[in-house]
Amino acid sequence: MKIVSAAEMREIDRVTSERFGVPSLTLMENAGAALANSVISYYPDATRITVICGKGNNGGDGFVAARKLQNQAREVKLVLLADPSELRGDAAEMFRKLTLSPILARSENELKAHLDADVLIDAILGTGFRPPVSGLYATAIAAINVSTAPVVAVDIPSGADADVMGEQVGAVCRADGIVTFTAPRPAHIFGLLTAGPTVIAPIGSPDDAITSQLNLNLIVPRDVALMIAPRPPESNKGSFGHVLVIGGAVGKAGAAAMAGMSVLRAGAGLSTVATAESALATVAGFHPEVMTEPLEETDAGTISMRALEYGRIETLSQGKTVLAIGPGISRHPETSEFVRNIVQKATAAIVLDADGLNAFEGCAEELNGVGRSFVITPHPGEMARLVGSTVAAVQRDRINVARSFARDHNLIVVLKGHRTLIAHPDGSVWVNSTGNPGMATGGTGDILTGVTAGLIAQNPQRFFEATIAAVHLHGFAGDVARETMGEQSLVATDLIRALPEAMRRTRQSALKLAVTIGA
Repeated sequence: MKIVSAAEMREIDRVTSERFGVPSLTLMENAGAALANSVISYYPDATRITVICGKGNNGGDGFVAARKLQNQAREVKLVLLADPSELRGDAAEMFRKLTLSPILARSENELKAHLDADVLIDAILGTGFRPPVSGLYATAIAAINVSTAPVVAVDIPSGADADVMGEQVGAVCRADGIVTFTAPRPAHIFGLLTAGPTVIAPIGSPDDAITSQLNLNLIVPRDVALMIAPRPPESNKGSFGHVLVIGGAVGKAGAAAMAGMSVLRAGAGLSTVATAESALATVAGFHPEVMTEPLEETDAGTISMRALEYGRIETLSQGKTVLAIGPGISRHPETSEFVRNIVQKATAAIVLDADGLNAFEGCAEELNGVGRSFVITPHPGEMARLVGSTVAAVQRDRINVARSFARDHNLIVVLKGHRTLIAHPDGSVWVNSTGNPGMATGGTGDILTGVTAGLIAQNPQRFFEATIAAVHLHGFAGDVARETMGEQSLVATDLIRALPEAMRRTRQSALKLAVTIGA
């Protein structure tokens, strides 16, 4: 799903009407209906609903929603922050269709008298607004912000700038949920506008009308479903690839073990973990389905350069679909040299993570994906080391950092964090909305490595799409696990157990027209 600017959204609406023949009144009617349906869905017991409307098209959406909610036997108040004579175009037409009498509020006191409701709908200002907000609208926002009722924003919280990816300035209406239309704007994805859901509802614009120059896309379930589609009846374990995980060391064997098991839980046919000899027993005891291979080790119990002797790694790599390198592998200098040697010579698809990435600190130019499938999955600290910068600098410019590194090194960059980014060498960036703070615990990155390698193994010709699917499912598994474990108690292996349910729900969600993203 494309992420569009506010100006592009206006153009999409215009093209939808002028080129594709969908009347603008129909778009507004559909938007108001989607808003009303969402309010009823999220607040089924709400009987008293107040809709606060401005004089623009955002208010027009609110007029439609008020009419629809009234038809659903809700007790609806419509508060208009303007004189009806100021209404124009579609908003004026929808106002004329109302069967309830509006309440004209010209002051804070007049407005506050009507904020005692089960739900408030903020239909004051939309995505075409540019801050700062002033006058009666600012007064209304302040009054809503001190009310106790939950607030649902129409399109965007009033006062917010739709094109801002960071912190908003000026007065912004609080929101417990947002219902927007057709496509998200940057602030919906990056702006932390609500702690609740953001619903992206289709209202009639065909796909051909939705264009964007931002080169940003939101991952939605239908992007993922094809990667986890039902399997042919004649399938066997050889049909779904064989992943070789290279990692682990004394004291860090669990990382490689979790990656190896995640490969299988993601659906790959076979998983082998090659690890330092002293760590092998721990890996082998983690799960019987994971095969193991011992590698020569250093005195510190990490993988040694001697593991390359006699073509050992080349032999292990034969017949493998994907090499997942790095989980628990350590930063021992000899082990880092071992990693660089493998990455340089490998011809199979590579997923490189953790200390496998740190092995290229100061020599990131050696990372090159020309002619092969190559995915790196850094967190901000690892990304900072690769580009010779600081974590703060990476976090300030996440999109451009990921995009530039992917383009310059001809590989896929998965820059982890809130709203994990997946950058393609062609400049496109995909944004993930699943996941939660409970996943900020050791080992979840190793799970992502395994899930990514496992999905690529099953879809080697579509490795970018498989990477997108892996990131989405990994985060969604964290969301599923949170439902029973909570955020404080969640641990990495909970994600492995939750992954099948995440897949099931993703298949179901792919059939829905509207898309809902978390905070």
